[in-house]
Amino acid sequence: MSLPAPNRHVVVADKFPAAGIERLKKLGLVVDYQPGAEPAALAAILAQATILIVRSTKVNAAAIDAGKNLQLIVRAGAGVDNIDSAKASALGVYVANCPGKNAAAVAELTLGLLLAADRRIPDATAQLKAGQWNKKEFSQADGLYGRTLGVLGVGKIGELVIERARAFGMRVLACSRSLTPERARELGVEFCPDLYRLAQESDVVSIHLAMNVETHHLVDARFFAKLKPRAILINTSRGEVVELAALEKAVKEKGLRVAFDVFDGEPTAGTAPFTLAAREWPGFVGTPHIGASTEQAQAAIAEEAVAIVEEFLRTGAVRNCVNLAEHTPARWLLVVRHFDKVGVLAGIFEKLRAAGINVQRTSNVVFAGAEAAVARVELDQAPEASLLTALRQQEHVLSAECVELRTE
Repeated sequence: MSLPAPNRHVVVADKFPAAGIERLKKLGLVVDYQPGAEPAALAAILAQATILIVRSTKVNAAAIDAGKNLQLIVRAGAGVDNIDSAKASALGVYVANCPGKNAAAVAELTLGLLLAADRRIPDATAQLKAGQWNKKEFSQADGLYGRTLGVLGVGKIGELVIERARAFGMRVLACSRSLTPERARELGVEFCPDLYRLAQESDVVSIHLAMNVETHHLVDARFFAKLKPRAILINTSRGEVVELAALEKAVKEKGLRVAFDVFDGEPTAGTAPFTLAAREWPGFVGTPHIGASTEQAQAAIAEEAVAIVEEFLRTGAVRNCVNLAEHTPARWLLVVRHFDKVGVLAGIFEKLRAAGINVQRTSNVVFAGAEAAVARVELDQAPEASLLTALRQQEHVLSAECVELRTE
């Protein structure tokens, strides 16, 4: 696949390494570099774009709707919650991400936040800068060796946090929808079947969950009720995973210590005023959503984003696409064995169209020598016997059979 010259236009709407911009240009793309573009302005910017690359910029339905030529949105990062994927799907726009490329950076910050919370490094530093020597107070840390870390969410970041925590001599529990007891043994951790048991047994809990309907406010009052007094809670995933009102209550009642890199309602701009209730919490440690912000991580993400674009331009395939249907309304599979001749598939689809049958997915594989092929066509309803007969009688068709798809 090769896009027509007028449509080889990419908008990069966030800060992106210069080397990545140059690689995009070498692909023959016209690059419109608009770091820090406001969501309201994005609609006008996308008028001519075929491809959009974003990091933190919100891509709302209006912006996607305005991109009449838009075919691909690449999130230069792991999550895609800043993109209206439902709108993209409705308009046939691919949404892809770059998972795992910033995992080491986020894991490193997680351990940094853990040490800072346990040893109260920010508070000690602030007092030193203010001319106060307070060794007596800041010598009262719990320490990490032999203590229990609960890892909630075991994707690539969670795995790297586990690896680093074990090097600190911590006992590690892990709970994740995808985690099996066998995989837990491979990671050298204890398998935890539910998050409440994880909360009950942990001295520290580190959250590494994607943000979706299922995880919104998953860490709630019931979870905090199970935590030990003075436990440490670390969040480097998404602020919306934690129910903030319940956390604030637990901080006051149980003395929980909090170390967050992400916040519900955080600004999308690089610099902005931000009023944070947690600033009053004793021992609070916070960073402004910088988990993935190392030069190493950004270079790796940019490389992956450009690779996604390059493969799309070359083949039409989209690596790491997140908005393709796992299941379609298809209930029947039409299998047509045919000679590899011009017009065979067009004839099949025309007969299906005339019968009012919608094609959901299709594939056509060609045998060695390119003389014969098999088309597999998923349909939303079963063709009548007369239609199957007509397909079998079509020129160059060897056979045509229809079977019901398994839906379990």
